[in-house]
Amino acid sequence: MDKKQIHRELQFKAMRSSGAGGQHVNKVSSKVELTFNIPASEGLSDTEKQRILLKLHSRLTNDGALVLQCDEARSQHRNKDLVVKRFFDLLKKALTIPKKRKPSKRTKSSIEKRLRSKKKTAEKKAKRKPPDLGQY
Repeated sequence: MDKKQIHRELQFKAMRSSGAGGQHVNKVSSKVELTFNIPASEGLSDTEKQRILLKLHSRLTNDGALVLQCDEARSQHRNKDLVVKRFFDLLKKALTIPKKRKPSKRTKSSIEKRLRSKKKTAEKKAKRKPPDLGQY
């Protein structure tokens, strides 16, 4: 993954932010939308592209573009920095290969504890039954 190349491929669009803010929000385009076309990227290898497309398939558009928006701050520059940071965190998370889980072996004491518990429960239930008086 070539971060500088990917950063060059990012496309930004500024628009008016929604929500409360009075007159300021109506005249300033502080919301930033980031678009990154994964299949057309030259900063990612083919295996990285496949992994990202698989992991982030629910967040992609039909043509394989990832779109992120940020309107948290009042400044367009701050929103741009936030959305770029969020984008790279998302890419990093999508590209990490999870460790394979190795099932651990049960300890001898845990097996014995389980058997003792089962025996105790069985005895408790056996005591609930009416006594067997037998035949006279």
